[in-house]
Amino acid sequence: MTDCKTPVDLRSDTVTQPTEAMYESMLKAPLGDDGLDGDPTAEELESGVATLLGKEAALFVPSATMGNLAAILAQTARQELVVTEASSHIYTAERGAATLTGAFYEPIAGVAGAMNLERLEQVLVEPRGRLKTALVCMETSHNNAGGTALPLEHMRQVHDLSRRHGASIHLDGARLFNAAVALRVAPAAIAACTDTVTICLSKGLSAPMGGVVAGTTAVIARARAIRKMLGGTQRQVGIAAAAGLVAINSMVARLEEDHKRAALLSDGLNAIAGLKANSPQTNIVQVDVSATGMDASLWVESLRSMGVLVRPWSRSLLRCVTHRHLSDVDVETAVQAFTFVSSSVAAVGRRTPSAATHSAAIG
Repeated sequence: MTDCKTPVDLRSDTVTQPTEAMYESMLKAPLGDDGLDGDPTAEELESGVATLLGKEAALFVPSATMGNLAAILAQTARQELVVTEASSHIYTAERGAATLTGAFYEPIAGVAGAMNLERLEQVLVEPRGRLKTALVCMETSHNNAGGTALPLEHMRQVHDLSRRHGASIHLDGARLFNAAVALRVAPAAIAACTDTVTICLSKGLSAPMGGVVAGTTAVIARARAIRKMLGGTQRQVGIAAAAGLVAINSMVARLEEDHKRAALLSDGLNAIAGLKANSPQTNIVQVDVSATGMDASLWVESLRSMGVLVRPWSRSLLRCVTHRHLSDVDVETAVQAFTFVSSSVAAVGRRTPSAATHSAAIG
């Protein structure tokens, strides 16, 4: 049985801790005042990300959420439309630009995170009396679509269609590097389908904080002013940027390990009666528990008592995310816990099995 003091934590890849190399880099980082003359380590990170993504400039921000917001605010005005895929994180969990500027959000239904192109064109055509579409947003890998990496051809079509009708394109690339690894393409190949892109450093890349938004020099200059307005200017921020440099330079290739463990987890869960897991492209496994007769919140409670942490994603859906702190043994332990809960549900209905019963069952 898993020691409850060291649980198998599948809640998110945001739980990752900095590497030793990150700590060492943080200790040695040259520092400055990012609100005055600039912080040299932050500037090095911004330059590195811009180069990696094939963009002119970049801006270090406290979080990818702020990066998305700054990019949207820099490219839209009041009473303009921001078009998103309906289940995207920007639409379901952010929408700060609507609060701050009066921009309107238009969700477009999609399949596996890829918005319907016919509907997108209808919105872009702008019938009389309709608000102008200023920005179209995509997301890859796509969180609510189980970590799906958008096909590059779809992204190119969205880019070309949007440009044709005068709209800019922003990418929520919080897990862009997972998508690049899954598609076996350079990150710049994905970013080429966009005008601006935000990446997160504190998920699978394991930095303790921060995101970077990249785009044209002009847009990033506007985003920098917006960051200040939002309270995002930091001082000796090179301490955090140093960890980000290690993240982009040495942590991308290893993401494939997370993807392999997600596939291993999915295979194990699909062998359990009553469970249906997606076949993950990246590191996110969604588990449909509806056939078990026990809702997601009770599954979370049961698994937690056995030292396995997951998140409820809807009444009948769980989300599990693999990351560098998990081993193959941890995946096996998680599958054992899921197996025990499933068999207990079949035997006793909705009663929540206990950790003690689990211990006796699997030793």
